[in-house]
Amino acid sequence: MNNDCLAELSGVSKRFGKIVALDGLDLEVRRGELFAVLGPNGAGKTTAISLLLGLRQPDAGSARLFGQSPQCVGARRQVGVMMQEVTLAQELRVRELIDLVASYYPDPYTPDAVLEMTDTAPLRDRPYGKLSAGQKRQAQFALAVCGRPKLLFLDEPTVGLDVQARELMWSTLRQLVEDGSSIVLTTHYLEEAEALADRVAVLAKGRMIASGTVSEIRAHVVRKHISCATSLAAEEVAAWPEVQSVSRDQQRLNISVSNAETVVRRLLAADEELEELEVRRAGLAEAFTELTQEAV
Repeated sequence: MNNDCLAELSGVSKRFGKIVALDGLDLEVRRGELFAVLGPNGAGKTTAISLLLGLRQPDAGSARLFGQSPQCVGARRQVGVMMQEVTLAQELRVRELIDLVASYYPDPYTPDAVLEMTDTAPLRDRPYGKLSAGQKRQAQFALAVCGRPKLLFLDEPTVGLDVQARELMWSTLRQLVEDGSSIVLTTHYLEEAEALADRVAVLAKGRMIASGTVSEIRAHVVRKHISCATSLAAEEVAAWPEVQSVSRDQQRLNISVSNAETVVRRLLAADEELEELEVRRAGLAEAFTELTQEAV
């Protein structure tokens, strides 16, 4: 394991009865990155994180955390975790929980710094059991970062958060990476991965089906989208070469194409009064849908 690799799964397989959760998976988390792990329900995302954290053992292959077994206390003290299913003492106040969790780490943030960083200061004296679902997720995030972890695992962290709380968490994650932390993020919100990730892995049926930067994942979808205000008939444009589909929304045509440049030139030549021309490439969500459908 090289110095830039903080956590690694090598040829890992894991079954739960007849269900194959992971099937020969290779996964690597590198220093200084936010690494998003995407996939539909049942793809193996949570199982992969559980193996890296030593919460489960692989049936085959190996898991390494900072070059050691994930069971090693020295490795675990460099990690912060926020899982989907969390059980915490209901009667303890948020500040008390932060104090408790921070005490496990050699160089934690001060509780006040954590409360400010995660915008949980208003919750500091509230018993955990009295918090709303969204407030509990905010408190769990504060516990995940309080130990100043070198590597942070976040499993669907923004589920249940309102838009303002989600944007604040995004800002905090960017700052943590800038300050030297590495982050593994699983999420169903593809716009979240698109906004935050340095690198993306797409899982389906326990296997890696694509990995790379967001731009590299997008490149799996070659089509682009053209939108314009034009008097041209949708049926006429749909018959052109390179055009895959056309729909009309009032005065605008929305065109899906395999070669945007050729179609744009023909649009401009066919309608001298064409306006509001926009061309955009496929987003991560479209690439994700196409990749996972191919894997079914």
